[in-house]
Amino acid sequence: MGNQVDKLSHLSYAEVPTTDPNGLDTEEDGPRIGVSYIFATDDDELDDNHHQHVDGTEQKEEEKHYNELDCAVYHRDECIYEKSNTRELETFSPENLLNKCKPGDLLEFVSAGQYPHWAVYVGDFQVVHLHRAEVKNSFLTDASQGRRGRIVNELYKFKPLSPDMVVQNAMEQVGAKDRELSWRNSECFAAWCKFGKREFKMGVEIRIGKQPYRLKLLLPDKQFHVLEFQSLEDLIMEKRRNDQIGKAAVIQELAHHLSNSGSEANVH
Repeated sequence: MGNQVDKLSHLSYAEVPTTDPNGLDTEEDGPRIGVSYIFATDDDELDDNHHQHVDGTEQKEEEKHYNELDCAVYHRDECIYEKSNTRELETFSPENLLNKCKPGDLLEFVSAGQYPHWAVYVGDFQVVHLHRAEVKNSFLTDASQGRRGRIVNELYKFKPLSPDMVVQNAMEQVGAKDRELSWRNSECFAAWCKFGKREFKMGVEIRIGKQPYRLKLLLPDKQFHVLEFQSLEDLIMEKRRNDQIGKAAVIQELAHHLSNSGSEANVH
């Protein structure tokens, strides 16, 4: 499938290029052009008053049903991101999360059926985050929009910058908006602040030739499936879409694709 210039609001696995899990290239002749999310953004925001409509019972149900798919990300042979044993990634109410944060921490706010929202904690109960096409300095409790949150410094495996530099990176971008932005979503922005890697910015990596990034989806019964991408930002968009639709939907979608193609998931 060629690069897309229209906004891609949904991708089925039939449209996503896959790769041999052993890293073997089965198409040596000629370049493979994979799916790209050019000009696409994910709407990782809830309505501003979403939390006003969630009572205690509904929130407990949300927590119960927020079921994530474990995955890992590779750049060629190097693992650069890993989310495994997601049940152990405990989430906290915004008020309790405040007691655990240190300046420079990466935070992720999660809720069933929503894109994860990432932010950088900068101290004094405040975060900097990309929200609705603008980098904002907000109170953590406001940025959470009622969602539970967790500290996610360890998901990406890059060497982090010093806490002071992370905070400086974030604060220097406050007020940037629309065409001034270099990041497609809140995760790319927050991760760039933390690690300073140019690959988190829009359009930095050329989408041509073979795909150096692989997203390994860890399925039940020790099975897995691998997708490949030409840029880290495209991979992050797909990973976030998986988080938004949930584990069950991803597995169902993948099973449908494998059934239609006559393939099977791989086994560890």
